[in-house]
Amino acid sequence: MTEYIIIVALIAVAAIATYQFFGQTIRSQTAGIAQEVSGQTADTAIRESQTTADSAATEGTTVKGLDAYSNNNSRD
Repeated sequence: MTEYIIIVALIAVAAIATYQFFGQTIRSQTAGIAQEVSGQTADTAIRESQTTADSAATEGTTVKGLDAYSNNNSRD
């Protein structure tokens, strides 16, 4: 029984971590699902999740490096 409790706790922690990692996209999609289930329209939540996912995708594909770094501490 103890092993099952540990497994359920680990799954819960992993689910919470995944939910926090993906952040606003999952929150918007969850809100859209809840609205659709309750019989309301979820157009706003769906659009918000799409724009959040798009901005995350463009942020994830940008090359990050020290190319733009400039040292303003000139020593004469």
